[in-house]
Amino acid sequence: MSVTRNFFDLGRKEEVDLKKNHAPVNICAALMLYYTAMNVPPPETLFLKNLYATPADWQRDLFYSVVRAGHLKASVEHRIQRETYPGHELILCLSGQGWVQVAGRRHEVGPQDLVWVNCHHPHAYGAISKDPWEVYWVRVEGRSLDRLAQLLEVRSMPVMGGFDATGAAVEFERSFDYLDGNRPCDAANVNAAIAAIIAKAFDARLSDPDLIRPDLPMPVQKALEKMRLYFHQPIRVVELAQLAGMSESHFSRQFKSAIGTSPIDWLRRERINQAKRRLIESDDPVKEIARQVGYADQFFFSKDFKRMTKLTPTQFRDQEKPA
Repeated sequence: MSVTRNFFDLGRKEEVDLKKNHAPVNICAALMLYYTAMNVPPPETLFLKNLYATPADWQRDLFYSVVRAGHLKASVEHRIQRETYPGHELILCLSGQGWVQVAGRRHEVGPQDLVWVNCHHPHAYGAISKDPWEVYWVRVEGRSLDRLAQLLEVRSMPVMGGFDATGAAVEFERSFDYLDGNRPCDAANVNAAIAAIIAKAFDARLSDPDLIRPDLPMPVQKALEKMRLYFHQPIRVVELAQLAGMSESHFSRQFKSAIGTSPIDWLRRERINQAKRRLIESDDPVKEIARQVGYADQFFFSKDFKRMTKLTPTQFRDQEKPA
C-alpha cells in the first residue's frame, strides 16, 4: 500500500511515497507525536494543515473571509516578516512560545494566548527557539476588521491573555472544516467561526464597555469612507479637507493623529491591497489592474507595489495565486 507523507515548510511541499504493509497513517501527525514525546522541535516547520481559499465576491461583501489557514508545529527557525500584506492574521498559541513584533515593539506569546496582527502594517512573528510554538492560524479579510483591530488596540497590544483558548480552538477547527466547501452555508459557517473568535477577543480585552475608545473623528471617518469607495479615482488631500470642512494642514494633522499615517499613504496602501486581491482573483494584465485601482501609469504602480511588498506584481501573483 502506498502512503503519502506531506511536509510543508512556508508553502513548500515535498512528497515522499512510502511502501508499507499496514493501514494508512497520518505521517505528519505521527511525526508531531514523535517530536512531542522526544521533547525536541521538528527540524523543519511541520504543517499539519495548510489551507488556501479564494472567496467569491459575494462572500467578501457579506462575510469575514478566510484566505489562508493552517495548523503548524514550528521549528526553531520559524519566522515571518513582512512590510504589508492583505488582511489580518489571528494566531492561537496551543503550546510552546513565540513572539510578535508590530510598531517597533516585540511582544512575547505563550500557550493559550491569541495574537492579532493587522497585516497592512509592518510586522514580524516567529518561534522562541528554546520552546518553539505550535499554533492554529487564519488570515482573514473583512470590511470591519481595521475598525475592530483599532478598538482592541492590537497595534500596541497584539497579544491577548486571559483568553478562552479551548473555545477558540474549536472555532479555528470549525473554520478549517468548512474552508474547502463551496456551498453558501460553508461560507456562512466560516464567517460564524471567525465572528466567534473575535467575540472571545472582545470578551478577553473589552468586557468592560467603559474601556472602548471613542469613535474616529467624523472628518476622518468621512475621508476614509470616500477613499474606500473611490480608491480607483484621483483623490487629492485638498478634496478630503474640503469634505471634512477643514484647512488642508489641519485635516492632515488630525488624520495622522487618528490613523497613524498620512491620507495619501493610507490611500496608496488601500490601492495596493485592492490590487493584491485583483492579482489573486483575476487573470487581468498588470497594466489593467493598475488602472482598476487608480494608477494611470503602470510604472508608478509597480514601483509602489514593490516598495510595500518587496515583490513585483507578477512575483506576488505567482507566489499567492492558487495553482
